[in-house]
Amino acid sequence: MAPAITLAADAPTLSAANTGFMLICSALVLIMTPGLAFFYGGMVRVKSTLNMLMMSFISIGIVTILWVLYGFSLAFGTDKGSLIGWTSDYVGFSGIGSTDLWDGYTIPIYVFAVFQLMFAIITPALISGALADRVKFVSWCLFVTLWVTVVYFPVAHWVWGTGGWAFDLGVIDFAGGTAVHINAGAAALGVILVIGKRVGFKKDPMRPHSLPLVMLGAGLLWFGWFGFNAGSWLGNDDGVGALMFLNTQIATAAAMLAWLAYEKIRHGAFTTLGAASGAVAGLVAITPSGGAVSPLGAIAVGAIAGVLCAMAVGLKYKFGYDDSLDVVGVHLVGGVVGSLLIGFFASGKGQSDVEGLFYGGGLDQFWKQCAGVFAVLGYSLVASAILAFLIDKTIGMRVSEDEEVAGIDQAEHAETAYDFSGAGGGSGFTSSTTATAGTAKKVDA
Repeated sequence: MAPAITLAADAPTLSAANTGFMLICSALVLIMTPGLAFFYGGMVRVKSTLNMLMMSFISIGIVTILWVLYGFSLAFGTDKGSLIGWTSDYVGFSGIGSTDLWDGYTIPIYVFAVFQLMFAIITPALISGALADRVKFVSWCLFVTLWVTVVYFPVAHWVWGTGGWAFDLGVIDFAGGTAVHINAGAAALGVILVIGKRVGFKKDPMRPHSLPLVMLGAGLLWFGWFGFNAGSWLGNDDGVGALMFLNTQIATAAAMLAWLAYEKIRHGAFTTLGAASGAVAGLVAITPSGGAVSPLGAIAVGAIAGVLCAMAVGLKYKFGYDDSLDVVGVHLVGGVVGSLLIGFFASGKGQSDVEGLFYGGGLDQFWKQCAGVFAVLGYSLVASAILAFLIDKTIGMRVSEDEEVAGIDQAEHAETAYDFSGAGGGSGFTSSTTATAGTAKKVDA
């Protein structure tokens, strides 16, 4: 049979509706990074609050510039050996017109590029939660620069770039279970194995200083995640984005309830931190799978992830690695769970006709998911550990022990998060610093 001839009239044309939708989704994804900053910032002690906020915010600046210069080209340029991309017109966006469309879609290249930029921004920011209290800010900035270049941009090409090996294999990752969450979680583990534990780990109390700040951050993450997930279909014409939107809400609710139920049975209380962490675990798990599973499948994915992630956060005490804010337990484990469960719960009625084991499809898709999951996990873990090791042996990764004990905010930023001078009757910068240090002791007590 002769190949069909594509007429000009059949070619995609710019859709104002889809373009507007994707611009809104891009803004929603961007707000997740400040949301993550608040989420992490509330979980640390008073003396580390500003540093935690800055470790997320600086990613917005660094990754944006790298994305324009070469990151978009490496991730989504013409495939080179199934491992990396490159298109010279994408360098500096110099060869792109404002109405040039992303291949096969009805949105401009600029819109696709800015949407994917927001993913690239938040991924290294996720890593920062594992490193709280102890990393030099300049070393963190250098790590982010090297990590997105060596790890994120190539992995994004593997998973989402045309010609990437995982893309061609048929690994399903709707919005970033492998490229974002497993990638960041494995990187976090690699770095903390190099830099070691915080001073006082497993000895001193290290409780969150502001649970309201944690809940605010979790709420912003939940809100922004609808753009993160639903927007990844790059349009709104066939209902798949709507399915993903619905499944995002369902899985998150299920995971929050499952985490709280586990917590009540295991520890005897329903905690605010557990509710926030459970919600994030559900968001992570549904990210790769939400376009492939049914709403009932989303309940299963969320509930399973909620329980397994709640169990996983305690592993750091058993195995002795200091994952400060449970990046490994939530993002790595949640990403693995959500990605692998596609092999069981894919319904064949969402983003593709692929069916999982429970829908009569056998284990073919499960093995494909395993290939994607463990390749990304292994590469990110090893590459991240090497980068951390090289930085540590050159400019050093950690602040001094005295600076860590006194407070990394003061050491690295010459600021404190809260000014208690009015409450304490004192005034001036020194009084504020002293009050903050005293509050930190009360929080740690």
